[in-house]
Amino acid sequence: MTLIPPHPVQPQGSRLARSLLKALGWELQFEGLPTLQGVFVVYPHTSNWDFVFAVMAKWALGVQLNFWGKDTLFRVPLLGRWMRWLGGIPAVRDAPGGLVGQAIAELQDARRQQRYCWLGLAPEGTRKRTTGWRSGFYQTALQAEVPLCLVRLDFGRRELVATHFYYLSGDEAADMAYIAASFAGVQGRRPEGASPIVLLKSPPGRGAASSPPSSGELPRV
Repeated sequence: MTLIPPHPVQPQGSRLARSLLKALGWELQFEGLPTLQGVFVVYPHTSNWDFVFAVMAKWALGVQLNFWGKDTLFRVPLLGRWMRWLGGIPAVRDAPGGLVGQAIAELQDARRQQRYCWLGLAPEGTRKRTTGWRSGFYQTALQAEVPLCLVRLDFGRRELVATHFYYLSGDEAADMAYIAASFAGVQGRRPEGASPIVLLKSPPGRGAASSPPSSGELPRV
């Protein structure tokens, strides 16, 4: 993995959201974005509170994130508007390559148009402990050739850290070992629910991320 130094894209966040997080004892570490497109990976995801603090941090930092949700949720008038306002994108179930293919196409299209597009993902795929991570985030960042940000959502230290951006090397084992080392010591709200940082193998004939998130969970790919 290659570390990306300067962060020239500087969003303007909400003072109110920053003040609220500070009052709750949380510290945000963020120095800007290196490019207009990329992927945020949030770890660990063990509780519904993760989504609440992630949204508050998003407002506090001024970072606009996109995520996928079930297309049926967007058909509900008020819920659909709210999800779009948060950055939600209806999942296209028959998109080439599934959600991973849709994510790659969205990032590549944004880069051609030189427009902003950052995706926020939770590779564990659920609040419950599993045997590893879904590999869609890896394939998305690698094939779209965009930076990957490792976001530490640490309830132990009450820190949300989004300062390290990387380009994946394509050496899956080496990249995942580096990612695991980067998340060493981070503690979820329910520590026992954190999944080990290894990639799961997709079943034959299925993409790495075939189903969008349900309500109450962080988006995943």
